[in-house]
Order: sequence, then C-alpha cells, then structure tokens
Amino acid sequence: MAVSNPPGIEKMISYPKFDSVEQKRHHLKKVLAGAYRICGKFGFSEGVAGHITCRDPEYPHCFWVNPFGVSFKRMKMSDLILVNEEGEIVAGKHVNLNKAAFAIHAAIHKARPDVIAAAHTHSVYGKTWSAFGKLLDPLTQDSCIFYQDHGLYDDYMGVVDDLSEGDRIGQALGDKKAVILQNHGLLTVGHSIEECIFWFVTMERTCQSQLLASAAKEEPIKISHEVALNTRNYEVGFPLAGHFSFSPMWQDIVHEQPDFMDIDIPEPSLVL
Repeated sequence: MAVSNPPGIEKMISYPKFDSVEQKRHHLKKVLAGAYRICGKFGFSEGVAGHITCRDPEYPHCFWVNPFGVSFKRMKMSDLILVNEEGEIVAGKHVNLNKAAFAIHAAIHKARPDVIAAAHTHSVYGKTWSAFGKLLDPLTQDSCIFYQDHGLYDDYMGVVDDLSEGDRIGQALGDKKAVILQNHGLLTVGHSIEECIFWFVTMERTCQSQLLASAAKEEPIKISHEVALNTRNYEVGFPLAGHFSFSPMWQDIVHEQPDFMDIDIPEPSLVL
C-alpha cells in the first residue's frame, strides 16, 4: 500500500497553490531545472545517463525532461523539453531526446497517474548497491523512509530502449516510492518534484550507509518492524515530509546557482 500523508499534516505543511495552469507550469519547470542542478552538484550525473521528469499540469499525458546531452550542471528552465506519450518533442528549443528516458518514464507516468515526478541517475552508491540485487534494510532512521516501500527490478538487459522493459520496471515499482534497478541504479517517484528528489538523495545516501555497514566486521542492528513502519508512516516517509525536507537543498541551489531560473515570467499556455 502506498504511504499517504498522516491526518491533519496539511495544516502544518502544504503544497503551493496557483491561480493558473501557466503559473503552475512555470513553477514546475523552475523546480525541475533546480533539481537537475542539485543532482549535478551531488555528482549524480554520469555522461549522458540519467533523467528527471515532471508531468505537465495541463497535458498530463506529456512530461518535461532534460534534452539529450545537456549537462545536469548547466541545465536551465529554457533547456527543458516537453514530450508526449508517443515520444515526440512538442515544446522546447532542443531536438534530441534520450530514448532510455522516454522508455522508462513514459511507462512510469502511464502506470502511476498519482506520480508527478520520477528520477533516475547512475549515482555511485546506488548503482553499487544495486549489483547485490537486494532491498535495503532498516538500519537507520533515514532508511525507514524506504522500509517495505521500494521494489527490485532484477532483470537487467542493457540500456533500456524497449517500451516493454519500461513497463516491467513500472511493475517492479508498483505503488511504492522507489525501485532498485539491479546492476543499473535507483529510481524514485513523488507526488511533487521536491518529494521525488529528496527521496532520491536520501536513497543514495542510504545505499552508501548500507554498504559501509556491510563492510564492517560486526552485524548491524536492524530497526524493528513496528518502529520502522511507524517512522516511515508518521515521521519521515510520507509525501509531504519528502516535499518539505527538500527545502534546504532548494535554498542552497537558488543561492549558489540562480542562473538556472532564466525564464522570468510564466510562459503562455501550450496548444498541443
């Protein structure tokens, strides 16, 4: 069962509200471009591999994504491209689309209408842990975020360029917030870009923590089932917790690299 927000939490934390679809699209593109910069800052980029997508608020069958070959560290709002369910670029100045990005993300967005954003990169600790073909253990408070809420796709077949493999990855994800792609890396999803990226950063660091614990001579102590579930559901692993926990990373990237926000006013409504 997917983790939901605890009752009453929205009186304390809430999602932003917008007066128009154009304002919402502008906000989403700004956060998405910032998300790429954050992933670039953390070293999650690997050549042309990796992609973060965001569902368009007006055309939910389309999603915004990075153009093929543009550095995470150089991404700007104006670089983002809009792709439809046929894999066609329908908005944006760039003409190249990462085929693996479409194969994976089109399937995710189709299978999970609740998902606004999805992220996948070849981060070092994520891809290293993925080689073991195992789920993460509840070893720390942060790892409880993913307790019984991440899947495993254990059928690596090379670079994903087949839509049917995207469908199988979607099946392995199910209704969870993340999936480990064996011999490949991590993929997280969220009801907001902010949530999705916080899950990804934290899952990467959780993989690092588990690898370090696995290398120790002594067996690590696991958090009990009851405590791990309670911590996930009511303290650190529900959607708005992820959304709010993204705030410090956002503040830092806006302060350090404000040039990614290169569109000053909301763009006109799209006509597709």
